[in-house]
Amino acid sequence: MKSAAPGGFDNPYNHSELNRYKLNGCESNSRELSSGDTDASALAMGSEIASAEVARVLPFSTVDGPGNRMVFFLQGCNFRCPGCHNPETITLCDACRECIAHCPAGALSLKATTADTQAVPNNKASLRLAWDSTSCIGCDNCLDVCPSSSQPKTQRMSVGKALALIKRQQAFIRGITLSGGEASLQLKFVSNLFKAIKQSPELKHLTCLLDTNGSLGESGWQRLFPWLDGAMVDLKAWDEPAHRRLTGRGNIKVKQSLQLLAEAGKLAEVRLLEVPGKSDYWQHFDALALFLMDLQRRQALKGEPMRLRLNGYNHHGVKGEALRWPKANQQQIDDLAKALSHAGIANISLPPVNLG
Repeated sequence: MKSAAPGGFDNPYNHSELNRYKLNGCESNSRELSSGDTDASALAMGSEIASAEVARVLPFSTVDGPGNRMVFFLQGCNFRCPGCHNPETITLCDACRECIAHCPAGALSLKATTADTQAVPNNKASLRLAWDSTSCIGCDNCLDVCPSSSQPKTQRMSVGKALALIKRQQAFIRGITLSGGEASLQLKFVSNLFKAIKQSPELKHLTCLLDTNGSLGESGWQRLFPWLDGAMVDLKAWDEPAHRRLTGRGNIKVKQSLQLLAEAGKLAEVRLLEVPGKSDYWQHFDALALFLMDLQRRQALKGEPMRLRLNGYNHHGVKGEALRWPKANQQQIDDLAKALSHAGIANISLPPVNLG
């Protein structure tokens, strides 16, 4: 379960801070770095040109991996979880224009795309939605009227621009986490950003983590492994039918990704989400416990110990039918943690259940 990323570049990056970081204009692939960013800019220029559709940037987070981290939430996901806490990050804006007239601040408009048209599926009319963050009042009318519930307040961000933001925070953070949406769908950006960080004398101490649903194939993981410190992976259900009901997709590739990551010593965290009446962890407890123990054994051979994080389902950010699903309570999470511990699973993280 990912931390919520509502709005856009809000909270610490809103208004005056947003102006300082100059996130408007990130839609181009130009580096736009200051003279003090020479190392990062050289690395970005030397790498394959890459950019991503970014829904939000958090300069500081303590819930997206160990330590204080800078988090980039990328737009777009290939899962369709009814209980998603960030449903506005699932689909890409198709420039339907519906939201423009409903924006009281006039912060939304259409503009011609640059050579990079990934933000508009099928290059619809060669246009994309432009968001003026300095005018936005954060009312979220745009999300309420969007036919596809898509986040219009995104920015097209180059690797160079991301590096510039990271450099300004490097003294205060332990690492970088790429989340979403599903960050691995924009693999070129992910791999090039992590590579640039690891090849920068100033930034190479930062850990690079990927928050993912585990749907990436083996060739994609192999592309990331030289630069990736670890992945945090959701296993929403054990059985294939239950996983399809909770995510819209099967979990064969998810389990394969977990095994591949553990074998490489790159599996930082596995996350289970207890959804009362929907999850199937208890029905397949023995198989689940054996699988998790094997992952921890493999991971320990080559990397840091694998954490198991147990999350309880709540209604924060959820829309539609899943608002009628029962929320998990603390006792349910405690019982699952106790049973897994007795089965031999170590390093279990048990955050307090959010009752929202």
